[in-house]
Amino acid sequence: MAAIGVQAMMLKQIAAEAGPFEAMRRLVSVGFTVTELAQIPMTDENVAELARARDEFGLTFAALSAVLGPSTGGTDSLDTDLDKIVADARTLGSTMVRVAMLPFDALGEPEKLIGASRELERHAKRLDDDGIRLCYHNHHVEFATLGGTHLHDIIAEHAPSVGFELDTHWLQRAGLDPVQAITDRAGRVALVHLKDYRIRNLDPALFAEVSAGGFPAFRNALVTDAEVGEGNLDWKRIIPAARDAGAQYLLIEQEETDGMDILDCLRTSYRNIDEMGFGDLL
Repeated sequence: MAAIGVQAMMLKQIAAEAGPFEAMRRLVSVGFTVTELAQIPMTDENVAELARARDEFGLTFAALSAVLGPSTGGTDSLDTDLDKIVADARTLGSTMVRVAMLPFDALGEPEKLIGASRELERHAKRLDDDGIRLCYHNHHVEFATLGGTHLHDIIAEHAPSVGFELDTHWLQRAGLDPVQAITDRAGRVALVHLKDYRIRNLDPALFAEVSAGGFPAFRNALVTDAEVGEGNLDWKRIIPAARDAGAQYLLIEQEETDGMDILDCLRTSYRNIDEMGFGDLL
């Protein structure tokens, strides 16, 4: 049974100002009880607060985040912090770890891409010994091609033990049909990001800004992410496809809010998902 939750990067400002426990309390007040941890530094103090929130609110931590290469922004490294990652996962009751992106220099050169993918595979096997599944999250760049093959398929080939965290917004931005992309990867899809794809309205201020910047500004300024159900992705097809493909957790993610309060955005997503008929997954 799949469950819908929230990517905790949406709560990073609250966590930084009021602490992770308070961030989780506010999340639960909206109605969510599942979250994926990202962009909240995994210090001993923060992990303890998160564990307290799990115990008091009945939270499920779908996955923790890690990077390949040097630790950055408080996110632990698979290369140097593996034991800590395993310990934190056990403390919080999580059975998955996700990598948000490969190092940039690995995405433009075939040999580096294959090498990084093999590193993911090595870490996946080590984590599997501890009952933890490693997953890889896509952006649009993984659907560029090298030698006629998508980078995502090269990663999949050389990291066969790694699951997928498919991001619907980035699949759409890459020119793929999110439903078909998810369906094509059934069996390896463990996590899905529910990130809607919105084209901003051309209000006078934005139109003036875009006009001054010419076509590049027109092309780039209008695309944003949105509350689930407020953009143009077909959730009544995407959510069942994700569930049928074997995804365990579907995580709402919205990086741009156009000035809206982040909790109000989550309330809108929650309401829309419920009204679409997926309330049993919340």
